[in-house]
Amino acid sequence: MDKRDYYEVLGVSRNATSDEIKKAYRKLARKYHPDANPGDKDAEAKFKEISEAYVVLSDPEKRAGYDRFGHAGADGQGFGGFEGFGDFGGLGDIFEMFFGGGGRTRRRTGPERGQDIRTDMEISLEEAAFGLEREVKVPRVETCGTCGGSGAAAGSKPKTCLACAGTGQVQFTQSTPFGRIVQSRTCDRCRGTGQVIEKPCPTCRGAGSVRKTRSIKVKVPPGVDNGSRLRLAGEGEAGTRGGPPGDLYVYIHVKQHKLFRREGDDLICEIPLSFVQAALGDEIDVPTLEGKEKLKIPEGTQPGTVFRIRGKGVPHLSGFGRGDQHVRIKVMIPGKLSEKQKELLREFARLDNGESVQGKGQAGDKSFFEKMKDAFMG
Repeated sequence: MDKRDYYEVLGVSRNATSDEIKKAYRKLARKYHPDANPGDKDAEAKFKEISEAYVVLSDPEKRAGYDRFGHAGADGQGFGGFEGFGDFGGLGDIFEMFFGGGGRTRRRTGPERGQDIRTDMEISLEEAAFGLEREVKVPRVETCGTCGGSGAAAGSKPKTCLACAGTGQVQFTQSTPFGRIVQSRTCDRCRGTGQVIEKPCPTCRGAGSVRKTRSIKVKVPPGVDNGSRLRLAGEGEAGTRGGPPGDLYVYIHVKQHKLFRREGDDLICEIPLSFVQAALGDEIDVPTLEGKEKLKIPEGTQPGTVFRIRGKGVPHLSGFGRGDQHVRIKVMIPGKLSEKQKELLREFARLDNGESVQGKGQAGDKSFFEKMKDAFMG
């Protein structure tokens, strides 16, 4: 029986890219794989056909020979059809790539770095601005101090696993409709480590590591913000087989302040004034992160006016300079007035005659602020 064209088998054009060929094979292989179609001889034959096509077309040299000479050229390249793969040789890599088969998992035998760990810290705005030192309790895996990480009791040491000869893998042969497949799996006796501990350490029970909770001092620099992340190198979990420890990451959460709102390194606060203070001017005490600061309010200050106090914001995280504090004025209107206050306001309204809202009066007329002083101060 003549073989079908490999491009036709995979359903791709002769100009298909390697990615298109791989995508087509993967789709068909999943559809016709024997595991998905137990006992189906047609699916088995189809899977054999598409696998053969993929092995040829996925290799640039084999594909070039096939494009030039067809199946004869393919045979001339030395890969003479699916039967020539023996116990799946190159197909083992295909199964491993797409289906996780082949059992070619390789264990790591060298040093491995420990895992990074995370902890969270909540601080106040003042602490974020000026920095602090605080201890945090961190649960982590540490190298066992009794056995030094070997897992073996004093006076003994781990031995090479006889079941896998120290490789951590054992091989077995499986018969399939396509031939005999040699596969590997993790050794059950040593669990892939290649070593067996006959006398486990009584402290860690052979694990080589123990879990402890440590108090670690964290130095928070001035200027951190909500969401800042601090890295403490080497304070993570212990490495294995002599590997270095991981790192500890501290995530900062800044509590909301009652008075201040932070924008970058600037602080925003809102200060209430009476309409008399706003109209006549005043000198007031303004709260800052470091205490009170004098602020002069000029006469005629309007609601929503913002004053800036330089250098009273949050220090820059770089360590040079500080942000500013912005004071937004909120003019408060009294809800209840005494008869005397009402009388004074009526007097002010008579003197003002609407000019404070409508504009300036005639030349020589008193200013709005002079009228305010007349009304409230006599």
